[in-house]
Amino acid sequence: MSFYVVVGVGPVGRETARLLGEQGHDVVLTSRSVGSNALQNVRTIQADATDASELSRICRGADAIFMCAMAAYHRWPTDFFPIIDGTVRAAEAVGAKLIVLGNLYGYGENADSPLRSDLSLDPTSRKGTARTIMWQRAVRADVPAIEIRSSDYLGHGAISYFSLVALPSIIEGKPTAFIGDLDVTHAWTFTKDVASTLVAAAHYKDEWDRAFHVPSQYASPRELIQKTAVMLGQEVPAIRSYSVAEMEALGMHELIEMSYLFESPLLVDASDTEALLGVKASSLEEMITDTLRDHL
Repeated sequence: MSFYVVVGVGPVGRETARLLGEQGHDVVLTSRSVGSNALQNVRTIQADATDASELSRICRGADAIFMCAMAAYHRWPTDFFPIIDGTVRAAEAVGAKLIVLGNLYGYGENADSPLRSDLSLDPTSRKGTARTIMWQRAVRADVPAIEIRSSDYLGHGAISYFSLVALPSIIEGKPTAFIGDLDVTHAWTFTKDVASTLVAAAHYKDEWDRAFHVPSQYASPRELIQKTAVMLGQEVPAIRSYSVAEMEALGMHELIEMSYLFESPLLVDASDTEALLGVKASSLEEMITDTLRDHL
């Protein structure tokens, strides 16, 4: 069995640690605030990923480090860089492979559809630029690196546009507003499928320094809102889209630059993930059920 370190205790980091532990590996789950833990074969250690020396000590003997840490959304352009730098330096210090949790922002607004994992990154937003710089830092490391890129999250505890903007109103049976074109097809990624892809990537035997996409399911925002309401036993709510002026007035500034993701179809080619890593997308119904776990 192997020794792995998972940096970050969000829904994906914790699920990644759980899967690795259940496979019989020795796992350390670390973050600045780790909380309680009852996961098989998983130890929790409080640490700051920006401190490369401290993280190197924790990672000594690790086969791979999973970089699943998050920064506050509005602080990505500043707070993410010390996190990825500390993690890369720790991986280099102990000779561990590096598996980075990423997303699709780096492809930018003008990328060809469907998005392929071998497309060049060409970000058109501050957050996309931050993600691109993070991957560039990882791929320059003296150790092999893989990035796992996902679309918008569904799943228990996931913090996403859907969970923040639409879900509270759906749960309360109120009229619901979302962003962008409500009727364009959009890729939705299950947090558990993200973790499964991260774990599978650790065992990848071919050439590293590449990306994989997480297999996802498709639904327009309207379809997702309607399905969620039905599963909650709520009347299907009236649904509309926020205008940019409304988003500005409501202080939703961080959403405005990323609204392009919901203004045209977002299609993701994950065929290489399915073929090479053996991961397939869970059903949309399973994703919604897990998202609503506390409300069903």
